[in-house]
Amino acid sequence: MSRAGDPCPPSAVSGAVGIAGLAGLAAWIAVARLFGMDGPYSALVALLCCGAPMVVWSLAVDKVHRRASTGIAWDAPPRPWREAIDISLVKLAGLWATWGGIAVVYMVARWYWDGNYAFAMRVLGAAVPFLVLFSVPYLLWLDRRLVEPRDGTYAFGAWLIGAGRDGPAIRAHLRQWAVKGFFLAFMLSIVPGGFGEVVRTPWRDAFADPVALARYLITAMFVIDVQVATVGYVLTLRPLDAHIRSAEPTMAGWVAALICYPPFVLMANGGPLDYHSGTGDWADWLAGHPLPAAVLGAVLVLLTAVYAWATVAFGLRFSNLTHRGILTHGPYRWSRHPAYLSKNLFWWLSTLPFLATTGSLVDAARNTALLAVVAGVYWWRARTEEAHLGADPAYRAYSAWMERNAPVPRLIRWIGGRPGGERVGADSA
Repeated sequence: MSRAGDPCPPSAVSGAVGIAGLAGLAAWIAVARLFGMDGPYSALVALLCCGAPMVVWSLAVDKVHRRASTGIAWDAPPRPWREAIDISLVKLAGLWATWGGIAVVYMVARWYWDGNYAFAMRVLGAAVPFLVLFSVPYLLWLDRRLVEPRDGTYAFGAWLIGAGRDGPAIRAHLRQWAVKGFFLAFMLSIVPGGFGEVVRTPWRDAFADPVALARYLITAMFVIDVQVATVGYVLTLRPLDAHIRSAEPTMAGWVAALICYPPFVLMANGGPLDYHSGTGDWADWLAGHPLPAAVLGAVLVLLTAVYAWATVAFGLRFSNLTHRGILTHGPYRWSRHPAYLSKNLFWWLSTLPFLATTGSLVDAARNTALLAVVAGVYWWRARTEEAHLGADPAYRAYSAWMERNAPVPRLIRWIGGRPGGERVGADSA
């Protein structure tokens, strides 16, 4: 795809990491189907089976722990224990206080104790004692080896004990944990649903007809996406080079992302951007027309597969609103935002908003307009992400290469009648 003499910039994550996780997940799903283990705790085991192979591959093959970007000085003598302990105690104060603040938000916000979120709260509550115990030896070990252990966690702890105030570092620390606290709870809440459906659906039902098969495969693709993404939110660790470099610094970026997720989601049923009123399912519109239904079903499966692939490509590093290294492989050689692009195309083709079950042209026009606004929200998200990542020279090099070589940006440029591909800009595709 790249032109001669114009190689794609290297990717921070190898393509094999996600494949290793996908293989582990597939193996556990096969075991779960064999023994009928479709419950929520089986879905948690799936996270382990997905994450462990990615960790092993990252350390044993890619040797990510040896990268300078981890901030760990492997070849230098460890810092003296006395100095490291002083630093670690301050960081433990900052870390535990941060966790306490997140816990208060969970307790006060009522939606965290309703519906699927209740499961996430049980899981996180059970994990707290182990996290507190593990954090002590982990920080004591890590702080002896970090080039600069006085990070945002340290700055927050120092402020709490009255030992100084580094405002930018504290704000960066709080943003990073706000991302993790918000999205990890959400991801854990949706882990059991699709997993249970994939495990318990009999093969005869999944293969009953092309529409049933398409629905099953779409669900399976979403399970892959959720599992890999959840692992990414859990394993934000420096020895894996999967730590958060920076979190979205602008209010616009946060608003653009949060309105796509509960409890702030605007696209949900009854929400201001709900485009489902009076619409029908794609299979309902094509009922009695098996060939068109099979073709559209295959397209929807393909789009969902691209969406899942875009998450698998992150390996251990998936996360909204963060910079954890620049990806340049897989679907990210075709589009800067393959997940957003495939997701929006899926919504258009699966909802067919220009067809209304009420027979009302007004309903059809309204739903079409609302889905167009939803697409605009994802364009907005893409732009804020590009602005955030654009502070990294690696992203600017990747963006420029994509503008010159990638199919989707070149297609958009051709449609828009824009010449060349040399600018270091950013299409939203």
